[in-house]
Amino acid sequence: MRILDLSLTGFRNYADFSCAFEPGVNLIVGQNAQGKTNLLEAICYLSRGTAFRTRKEAELIRFGAEYAELSARVQSFGREQTMRAVMFAGRRPRQLFLSGVKKPSREDLNGVLTTVLFCPEDLLVLKKGAAERRKLLDDALCQLRPKYALALEEYRKLLAQKAAVLRARIDRPEMLELIPDYNERMAQTGAILITTRAKYLRQLAERAAAHHETFSGGLERLTLTYQTVSTVTDPTAPALEVYARLKDHQASHYRAEVESMQCLSGPHKDDFEAALNGLPMKAFGSQGQTRTAAISLKLAERDIFEDDTGELPVLLLDDVLSELDPGRQDFVLNRIRRGQVFITCCEQEKVTDLGKSIHIENGAIL
Repeated sequence: MRILDLSLTGFRNYADFSCAFEPGVNLIVGQNAQGKTNLLEAICYLSRGTAFRTRKEAELIRFGAEYAELSARVQSFGREQTMRAVMFAGRRPRQLFLSGVKKPSREDLNGVLTTVLFCPEDLLVLKKGAAERRKLLDDALCQLRPKYALALEEYRKLLAQKAAVLRARIDRPEMLELIPDYNERMAQTGAILITTRAKYLRQLAERAAAHHETFSGGLERLTLTYQTVSTVTDPTAPALEVYARLKDHQASHYRAEVESMQCLSGPHKDDFEAALNGLPMKAFGSQGQTRTAAISLKLAERDIFEDDTGELPVLLLDDVLSELDPGRQDFVLNRIRRGQVFITCCEQEKVTDLGKSIHIENGAIL
């Protein structure tokens, strides 16, 4: 899987940009705030239908521009296709196209271009809050499993609506009559989220453990454990069984939800724990161990994409090398020799023997 070329108009700090890429490593070189990360964000947007630094599409449109347009020729699964996205200032909805045909939703583009993104923030994902670890799982699964993406979107809408009903119960107590309907559908969609996440994490754990063992010279054993509501003792069980356990949890937390006016039951607060040799990394892992484990997770994610689709995803490394010591840099660079890779960096000397260099200054190629 590879991007043949990319064109941008009015996207972030790019007024007008066009560039062809190598099938191997592409180095995006430039000083800070010149647009290197914006280039990766454009690729991510075409791949996933969302940006990785903001949820507000207005922030993706160049200041003063009426619209932003992204277009790329992509080669995957033995065929060449064109992906295009147009975002408008104001309230006009975006438009998505695949090979010239307008598509109604981003789910219609899933699988055409898959990407694995690694940015400096990911180096400490195992030390941060649960939301960042859920996002790590969700970002991958929304690309791999279109039905998962639909379930996640529906669950988020239901969660927001149920929360609004709970907050309204003081002035309008009759609104609580809607809670059973919300709980029913949230248990159905929630079961899909939990089982899909847990099964994916099991795959991720196996592959990440192998990378980390090599990385640590066989001294450390990395394990990942999914954490969800207390009534779901086996998150990898069939969805119908998880659904029943979610219903039990909802029933036992109904009164607490009404009194607190918050949604306390469901997978929206799920997490996973990473441990080294049985000790939780969040509490006991050093910074070096945490970074090594995070790298192993991303390399494992790439492995799973290849196993699942038969093609290597495009790997995006956003200024990660500058955050790593020489040993970890070498470990990463030795494992990206296959497939198409984009690396942003300020100091080309660190990776000078790799691929094609593209020098960016103020949203343009030098």
